[in-house]
Amino acid sequence: MSSPAPASATGTGPDLFGPANLPYGIYSVDGSPPRACTRLGDYVIDLGRLLGDPVLEQPTLDAFLAQGRRRWDEVRGAITEALSGGLPADGVHPVADVVLHLPFTVADYVDFYASEHHASNLGRLFRPDNPNPLLPNWKHLPVSYTGRAASVVVSGTEVVRPCGQRMPAGAEVPAFGPSTRLDIEAELGFVVGVGNEMGTPIAAADAEEHLFGVVLFNDWSARDIQAWEYVPLGPHLGKSFASTISPWVVPMAALEAARVDTPVQDPPVLPYLAMDRPWGLDIELEVEWNGEVVSRPPYSSMYWSPAQMLAHLTVNGAPTRTGDLFASGTVSGPAPDQVGSFIERGGGFLEDGDEVVLRATAPGVDGTRIGFGECRGRIAKARP
Repeated sequence: MSSPAPASATGTGPDLFGPANLPYGIYSVDGSPPRACTRLGDYVIDLGRLLGDPVLEQPTLDAFLAQGRRRWDEVRGAITEALSGGLPADGVHPVADVVLHLPFTVADYVDFYASEHHASNLGRLFRPDNPNPLLPNWKHLPVSYTGRAASVVVSGTEVVRPCGQRMPAGAEVPAFGPSTRLDIEAELGFVVGVGNEMGTPIAAADAEEHLFGVVLFNDWSARDIQAWEYVPLGPHLGKSFASTISPWVVPMAALEAARVDTPVQDPPVLPYLAMDRPWGLDIELEVEWNGEVVSRPPYSSMYWSPAQMLAHLTVNGAPTRTGDLFASGTVSGPAPDQVGSFIERGGGFLEDGDEVVLRATAPGVDGTRIGFGECRGRIAKARP
């Protein structure tokens, strides 16, 4: 399990954690064993004590995720009923007093590239002489690569500057050393609760039976290492050193009011990706760099639906498992202040000691808004 991080209410607001939200997490207090919890306002509530369910007394959410959608709905209903009269008398802690842990065991990790704005921005940067910034396959399939699950860490874990090969400008041979072009990618991560058997794809229409919830996701990226290595097989060491997720998993059931149509998908997609109404999510992200908000990327602009991503991930018969995590790719909108990576801003990469915090909110039921907490990471000096 990744190193735990102190919980923080800064910028998350107790009003964003009302009864419409009820996210899931794993907490400990005063050195106690980690246990499942939810959050209501500024308080963390022990779910094992609230519901008397031994599955929710475990140090990860793994067993609960594996129980499936019917059970997820039952537990959410039971939590809502138990908290309808206010906070319980037992198992309640101020959020500032607890430590939040990685909420589930990350089984496998895939990163997509689902923002047309981000893909176009990078296409113009990397292929300036090509009149079409998108590669030919981009609007026909959700492009992705398989990453390293062991490098996914919880918010607050320091990120050590990676070392690797890079090709300096004007050089004829590569150099080795710490990355000098360290970047972020503001994304959402989707948590698979129940997987599929090998050889049996998940249809886009059935994705909601498998998707448990959403986390904030920062795909730290060493652009100089990535640029030298990614041809012909794609990202590797420029990405695999660290990815940070928020400690709260917001269940898909809490995001019903955030459903929106994706942008029009033209040309028409192949049948296995076709949906009567491809859905996205009206989630507003916020990127804070050393205390200053520098961007507000809108997830509603993402071209590919999470359901289509999961369908594509499994269409060749690849299995998924409880705790699989797939990320959306960088969330970027059409405006300069809506980009989800610093390379799209024209430069200004991360220095040692810099801290980046991702936050997000979405519409909840009855005109409320719900929050996702924080996805926080500070850059530590490269190690020899």
